[in-house]
Parts: sequence; structure tokens; C-alpha cells
Amino acid sequence: MCFSPAGDLVGGTLVVGIGIDAYRHLNGRVAYRTIAVLPIALGLHQIDETFVWWWLQGRVGSDVGRVAMWVYLLFALVVLPTVVPAMVFLFMPRPPHRKVLALLVVLGVVVSGVLFEALLVGSPGVTMGAYHLSYTIGLRHGVVVIGLYIVATCGPLLASGFRPMELFGWANLVAVIVLAALCASGFTSLWCFYAAVVSGAIALHLRLTPGAVTSSP
Repeated sequence: MCFSPAGDLVGGTLVVGIGIDAYRHLNGRVAYRTIAVLPIALGLHQIDETFVWWWLQGRVGSDVGRVAMWVYLLFALVVLPTVVPAMVFLFMPRPPHRKVLALLVVLGVVVSGVLFEALLVGSPGVTMGAYHLSYTIGLRHGVVVIGLYIVATCGPLLASGFRPMELFGWANLVAVIVLAALCASGFTSLWCFYAAVVSGAIALHLRLTPGAVTSSP
């Protein structure tokens, strides 16, 4: 299968390795920290999902599987909407749209809070599809909240003024729209996998092209 325990484990490990390598070769380029740290975190996130697959396949116990599911959902739905805009805001040197980034940080905190409440109040669950895992959290007004989630996670990258981040943002924005249209139930799993792979590719690009940080005109 395209998306499977093996896919999450191998893909996540590869992305973590790329991120670690990029981080080791920052050479004082502070802004590159964001690009290096993000694939490490997203790669570990995908490795965690491997245990969710194994739980549903009966290969690990329910305690391990449920913990892995909660870790996956908390990172994807609560951590990312706040951390992504905050990282861009804090690490970008002289961002050209600082006020916009500040507003996106606030939006990310609000989205994280709404989704965290949904996780606590609802009964999160996961089922295994043909090529993905389908997570459910019982979210009300899901279309609106997910729309704001997309703005909070993709918007800061587009407003960063840093070309590699902008490319990452556009790639994820296109992917999130396509995946939401093709497979709404598997959105969380598929998009996070795609985001991990793309972030790893960007980190590898930065590793192979040393130089000063350049902003878009």
C-alpha cells in the first residue's frame, strides 16, 4: 500500500535523518533552524503513526495504540497550528509581514484551543482505510475550523518572505486542498505524511545549497 506502517516508518525515519543532517550543517544561519527542526518533528510524528497502524492490525497492545493515537492527534491538531506560525515569527530575520505573522500566531492559538477542547470533550477514534488512517474527533463546525487550521499552518510560510519556506507553504496549500477534496476522512493522516516529506525535501535542498538567507522582493 502507498500509506502503510512501513510507509510511515521508513518515510518518517528518512525525513528525521534529513532534518538532523540539515540542522548539523546550519553554519550559523539562524533562520534555517525552522526548516531543520520541522522535518525532525514531522518525521517523528509519522513514526508515531506506525504504532497506530500496528494497533489496528493487532500487532501491539491497545494501551500502546491509544497513546500513539493521542500523541498523533495532539501534535497534528493542537501543536502544529500554534508552533508553525510561532516558529516563523520568532526565527525569521526581519520578516516583511511581521504584523500578519503575529495575527497568524494568535489564530493558531485559537485553532489549537478549539481542537484541544474537541479532543477532550469528544471521543477520538481511528479506523484503517485502504491507503490511510481515518481519524475522528467529533468536531463541530468542522469545515470552518479546518479552514482556519489551513490558514494557521500554511499562511505563515507564505508570509515569511523566505523563498524555501514560501515553496513549502505553497506545496502544502495545494496538497491540503487536493487531499481534502479527494479524501476528507483521511485528511489528517495523508496531509501530515505529505507535509513531512515536503519539509524533508526542503531541508535537503538547504543542506545542499549553503548561503545567506534571502527574502523574496
